[in-house]
Amino acid sequence: MISFLLFLGVFLFMECVTWFTHKYIMHGLMWYFHADHHQPKYENTFERNDIFFVIFATPSIILFYLGAQGGFNYLFFVACGITLYGICYFLIHDVLIHQRFKWFKNTKNKYLIGLRKAHKIHHKHLGKEHGECFGMLFVPFKYYRM
Repeated sequence: MISFLLFLGVFLFMECVTWFTHKYIMHGLMWYFHADHHQPKYENTFERNDIFFVIFATPSIILFYLGAQGGFNYLFFVACGITLYGICYFLIHDVLIHQRFKWFKNTKNKYLIGLRKAHKIHHKHLGKEHGECFGMLFVPFKYYRM
């Protein structure tokens, strides 16, 4: 039970990590890598922004390794929470919102439509300043009512 609560807590906490890194790292210090994500798309399969997948996956991989040494300790369940968040992020951001994979094109789900609207508001700013809606899975309720 404690392992599940740890896993769930880490999953929820990752939304805070995502918001912070998106606002202050991706739209700040590492804008060079994130900038092409805010520009009109052409026929490129990859963006410089995709480097963040590697950056964010690395701690999870290390924690899986350390958590599996001599049994499954708490680090393993922390890695599980981070990984599940990463999977959800990929499905929401790359599949649903940006349609990099054409899997969920026509959703009628109000939650998913709200996420898509909030992200469109985020992308209306092509530069790194004046951004809004930096989270991914939890966005302001106003986007569900629009």
